[in-house]
Amino acid sequence: MNGSHAWSSAPAVRSTHDRVANENDALVRFEQVKKSYDGINFVVKDLNLAVRRGEFLTMLGPSGSGKTTTLMMLGGFERPTLGSILLDGKPVERLPPERRNIGFVFQNYALFPHMTVAENVAFPLRYRGIKGRQATERVRQALGRVSLEALEDRRPSQLSGGQQQRVALARALVFEPSLVLMDEPLGALDKQLRERMQIEIKQLQTALGITMVYVTHDQGEALTMSDRIAVFHDGRIQQLADSETLYNRPQNRFVAEFIGENNTVPCTYAGRELEGAQVRVADGTLLRTSNAPASQASGELTLSIRPESLGLAADTLRPDVNRITGTVREVFFLGDHMRLCVEAFGGQKLTARIPARQARHFEPGEQVALECHVDECRLLEG
Repeated sequence: MNGSHAWSSAPAVRSTHDRVANENDALVRFEQVKKSYDGINFVVKDLNLAVRRGEFLTMLGPSGSGKTTTLMMLGGFERPTLGSILLDGKPVERLPPERRNIGFVFQNYALFPHMTVAENVAFPLRYRGIKGRQATERVRQALGRVSLEALEDRRPSQLSGGQQQRVALARALVFEPSLVLMDEPLGALDKQLRERMQIEIKQLQTALGITMVYVTHDQGEALTMSDRIAVFHDGRIQQLADSETLYNRPQNRFVAEFIGENNTVPCTYAGRELEGAQVRVADGTLLRTSNAPASQASGELTLSIRPESLGLAADTLRPDVNRITGTVREVFFLGDHMRLCVEAFGGQKLTARIPARQARHFEPGEQVALECHVDECRLLEG
């Protein structure tokens, strides 16, 4: 889907910031939702979540975290054990899927092999009693949005994986739903095609101004596409925020380790500073952080440092950086950067990502001095 052709029928919409700015303008609300299959163990626990109109919200988490079950409850394929799900202010937890006006794109696309592309896209219209010229025009518009007008007479077996995915998306859009749900829709595609489809889906969602809820376990996919991301673990949302906030200001160790690569260093609280804190690591080294713990109780703390935040130390020690000395254990050249695996703090393994233009030759066993800005050292509880 390139150029203006794919978006020619799309209405003008507000910017993403404007569309998702108002938390009260929620299309979907989960209120104290719980889900159990055996009446004892809950796979979704006390879920409270508002999905804003016009936003692209991703539910991200590992297998068994509760994200897919949450999507299935929203789609009507599962019923919550407790709590309420509101769509446009009305409870829908007892409504069947076909009465919710929701489009759905599955991982396996679920296309009918004996039908043509146009017939597959028209299927939801037939179910809703829309026929004749009106149905033909809607199918034409839906296929135009995904640049597949020329393939309307082909069958799914004659299409590539990316084309099948576009047919499934057109079918989800053809009846003009208020909400589109997508369950791992790119999981079967190769890496290059998957990355291209991520951009195309996000562009389409933005151009049409529709609300999308997307489920994935792929953090890169979530960071690329989402207005906000709900990170699930053990049936609960660990953090709900935009991509930049999740990456740079994770709220706990799980989010820090699940979103991108990360160095996590056990530490203890050593005192509050004006805008942060001091912590003590295993060998007694004191480091400064950009934030302080919620309480000064002697609980388990973790220092979070992204690999790209660790650079080679300058000759002069500055007051706004932490200096870390260690021993090089492994060196990997990866084209645009060098990956250094360093042992520091009496046995802690750290990874540093050094830009190629700043790197030099290192040998295992060599001593190295690294530094990171205090603002990029984040203190996590638990």
